[in-house]
Amino acid sequence: MSNSEQIVEVMPEGSLEVLSQHEVERLQSVATGPQHEILRRCALAVLNVGSITDNVREVFEAFSRFDVRIIQQERGIKLALTEPPVNAFVDGQMIRGIRELLFAVVRDIVFLSSEAEHAQQLDFTTSDGVTNAIFCILRNAGVFRLPADPNLVVCWGGHAINREEYEYSKEVGYQLGLRLLSVCTGCGSGAMKGPMKGVTIAHAKQRISNGRYIGLTEPDIIAAESPNPIVNQLVILPDMEKRLEAFLRIAHGIVIFPGGAGTAEEILYLLGVLLHPDNIDMPFPIVMTGPESSAEYFKQIDEFIGATLGSDAQQFYRIEIGDPIRVAQIVADEISTVKSVRQSEQDAFYFNWRLKIEHSFQRPFVVTHESMAKLDLGKHQKGHELALNLRRAFSGVVTGNIKEHGLRAIEKHGPFEINGDKDIMLRLDALLSAFVQQQRMRLPGTVYQPCYQLNI
Repeated sequence: MSNSEQIVEVMPEGSLEVLSQHEVERLQSVATGPQHEILRRCALAVLNVGSITDNVREVFEAFSRFDVRIIQQERGIKLALTEPPVNAFVDGQMIRGIRELLFAVVRDIVFLSSEAEHAQQLDFTTSDGVTNAIFCILRNAGVFRLPADPNLVVCWGGHAINREEYEYSKEVGYQLGLRLLSVCTGCGSGAMKGPMKGVTIAHAKQRISNGRYIGLTEPDIIAAESPNPIVNQLVILPDMEKRLEAFLRIAHGIVIFPGGAGTAEEILYLLGVLLHPDNIDMPFPIVMTGPESSAEYFKQIDEFIGATLGSDAQQFYRIEIGDPIRVAQIVADEISTVKSVRQSEQDAFYFNWRLKIEHSFQRPFVVTHESMAKLDLGKHQKGHELALNLRRAFSGVVTGNIKEHGLRAIEKHGPFEINGDKDIMLRLDALLSAFVQQQRMRLPGTVYQPCYQLNI
């Protein structure tokens, strides 16, 4: 692509290669409607591979003239990209992996919206309907492979981690890969990229040619966290709640690395689900881990969980510091138990249907100053209910930190106010302050301006 060229046409790769004329017409209809801006932003995020900023405004301003259009052909579609990022190309040709992710964006943002509108197959009004919709989205994205084998480890952690933590996450991924396990992450940088990079090396040594490096995201997050180039299956869920449920439904085990407010949100969602009485006896391997320098971080997380949700919540996970081999061994051994239980219960290996997730965990939490101020952060609730509201508090912090509508709300009305029991608020303040001090709320080198105010 020369510097003078402004529009680049791209053919499908990995998704949407074969479409009927009616399907193409519906795609065009949706892509030129209200979904167009979401499509444009998600496509830009995918093309902006290698970005080191989590400031969505910087990205949008740098590529303000970028646009994407769907062009109909006799044999399907192609995309016309106006002034795309040059890093997505090599000698005038788009990198194949980026092209695959680009058409995954079209598939998830446009095609599924079109299917929901015309076929009315997706129901988000009931708990079972939400779970079925998530299943349909994942199946449409090709996440399920048969014959299935329990070998998928979800890895969580922050994008703003230091080099030592990144290298450690890569070593854990390597050890998981040597044990024939694949990984799924939030698809961004840092602790989302490290395990994927490690597992690819291990898979090469084990001569595994069909390893899975799945990235699950949602429209608001992907704008701030471009997919890393290792992701070979990208799925964009409609919102954060669907994304979190998707993680849990496809995971056979979860490894958690250091992170900030987003990682805390994921942990609290997970513990809230597992604290439900229907899930108490369900095997679900969870290991929190990092290098020796991260020991204090996990101590703070563990103390916060114990002080707010109690010892019952602490029983669901174990903390292993500085030993990637031990982490991988634990996960591999416990996944064997998961396999045995799934077999005895005649449950699918590729999707955890038996996991009970209440509709309150599935309904999108719309972050506003009013909704944040109304959060119930009191100990009078059951454990899984308090976990849900704590998770929402951290979701608000993430929104105020990096999401465009959150940034606008903070600029207009000031920080979100959060209220609750004094002890919980003191614990929350200590944990968030630690995140700020450790530079886990922004990329290193930037000055963090709190988007929240805790009323203690």
